[in-house]
Amino acid sequence: MIKKFVFGNPINTQAVVEDFEELDYSKLPEIFSFSEDYSEFKMELDPEDIIYGLGESLHGMNKRGFIYVSNNTDQVHHDENQYSLYGSHNFILIDRFEGFKLGLFVDYPAKTKWDLGFTDKDIMSVSVEEPDYKLYIVEGETALDIIKEFRRIIGKSYKAPLWGFGYGQSRWGYKCTEDVRKIVREHKRLNLPIDSVYMDIDYMQDYAVFTINDERYPEFADFVKEMEEEKIHLVPAIDPAVKRLPGYYVYDEGVEGNYFCKDESGNDFPVAVWPGLSHLPDFFKPETKKWFGDKYRFFTDLGIDGFWNDMNEPAIFYSSNSIKKTADYLATMKDKTENLTLGELWDYLDAASGLANNEEDYKSFYHEIDGKKVRHDRVHNLYALNMMQGVYENFKEIAPGKEILFFARSSYIGSHRYGGIWTGDNSSYYSHIQLILSQLPNLNMCGFLYVGADTGGFAFNTSEPLLMRFMQISLFTPLFRNHCALGTRDQEIYQFKDIDSFRGMLNLRYALIPELYKIYTDSIENNKMMFTPLALAYPGDKKCRQVGDQLMLGDDYMIAPVTEANATGRYVYVPENMKCYIMKSHDKYRTVDLPKGHHYINIAINEVAIFVKEGKVLNLCEPGLRTE
Repeated sequence: MIKKFVFGNPINTQAVVEDFEELDYSKLPEIFSFSEDYSEFKMELDPEDIIYGLGESLHGMNKRGFIYVSNNTDQVHHDENQYSLYGSHNFILIDRFEGFKLGLFVDYPAKTKWDLGFTDKDIMSVSVEEPDYKLYIVEGETALDIIKEFRRIIGKSYKAPLWGFGYGQSRWGYKCTEDVRKIVREHKRLNLPIDSVYMDIDYMQDYAVFTINDERYPEFADFVKEMEEEKIHLVPAIDPAVKRLPGYYVYDEGVEGNYFCKDESGNDFPVAVWPGLSHLPDFFKPETKKWFGDKYRFFTDLGIDGFWNDMNEPAIFYSSNSIKKTADYLATMKDKTENLTLGELWDYLDAASGLANNEEDYKSFYHEIDGKKVRHDRVHNLYALNMMQGVYENFKEIAPGKEILFFARSSYIGSHRYGGIWTGDNSSYYSHIQLILSQLPNLNMCGFLYVGADTGGFAFNTSEPLLMRFMQISLFTPLFRNHCALGTRDQEIYQFKDIDSFRGMLNLRYALIPELYKIYTDSIENNKMMFTPLALAYPGDKKCRQVGDQLMLGDDYMIAPVTEANATGRYVYVPENMKCYIMKSHDKYRTVDLPKGHHYINIAINEVAIFVKEGKVLNLCEPGLRTE
């Protein structure tokens, strides 16, 4: 059952695709206490309540005990002292053992604060900046019923092409065609499966979107055909910001068509990202969506059928306004060259570090929504959704009949209908293996099924064992991409010593692809979870409620990756009799029959464990070097 309450004058976010009657406030559940202006509501928590949801957020699978802020943020530090990541997914599920269960969706496009038992361990508090939102209360007999109902009302999830389940190699720093050729050549030489190579910002001319650097990527059309002959999909990054450069065709069209976000006076608002000073397209205007989405024809006409949208929070390095304020401030400090007070030192350091993603910048430009001027910060979390929608809908026109791989960094509930997401700029930490394990089910609840993390970690330097353990969770995620940052250690598989073990992991992935794709499409068509916490899959088993590092995969399998450095095994809780396949490859494995209960499993660095329910089978195919 769905109950809908409307407070103030909310923006239509497009998150919910079904219409519901607005209920009178007198029908609000008595368990909630609201502030006088309805900008905050609270609920008392039972000691046994688990809280799932919030999609792409930090901390563990159970979100209780922390504060989260829905505020799409370019955040490279995925540490526990952060409140926000790239997406805002305002759905939570409260699950009490053998009792109360409730789903809540706060449909609000600006900052939303979730205090889930942090300030007071027994109180959940949800607050918004302005009381203009819709509250959906979702009820059902079981937690999985609630999730299924919520997924139904937000619409079917995006379906990626089969090749999008193949292995992809990426790096910020592949600067030329020879860098890409080397990847393909080395994978061929070593019989390592691969389907795609990603092109980060260096392929562009001066970071101008929808351009090619002809020196680094000469005869680009021929190069695309060359990769097609190798059965390799090139996947370029597309950023929203348009370089401010008269004579550059995208900029000139944007100015002429009045497609850019405006300042308060109606002038195009300048921000800096990779290309330097740029303008942000106003994706809330239908004509801008159509214009920008049609630009992808630049690539689809060449045969490219995969894209990743980056920086679409939107990220801002600085604005003309903020850089001037900072320069003015630093000018007042020019005579303070020694003996700074501690406060002056902190102010000095904060002046520059506070330039990026500055709240004042987000309050300084406007969108046109249904003919009205709306300040960006009031709809900030919808920017990426509108960009994705415009691009996705234009694919039908510019690439009719083609399946396009499409995913982005930033999102809101509703974005899941248009593409997938990756979980952003993680780090080469063992804890970030656990992080993606925690994010997967919470993203699934919010409609995001085509998801994955940067395998090996984006920031800092990976090691061979860490990459191996990272791969052993990515084996099961729909998006499987090795990606890292400029200046970090080269982390292509062939850079490491134990090629045979990496090949075994990739062969296992390719042997699993048909089964994974079946689970994935079944989850789309039937609004099911692809990855389910044990507590929800086995609601009558109280022990499952303490398990935060194992997941059910589809209906028949359980996964329990090793997430600690130097570990050669791990403890697992088996909720029913299962057979454990401890696998080095699709054809090299041992099995252990496990009765229900606690077990320690030896899992060497080059092994991954897959648990199969009694009476079920592990479905594998013979692997190939490409998904086809």
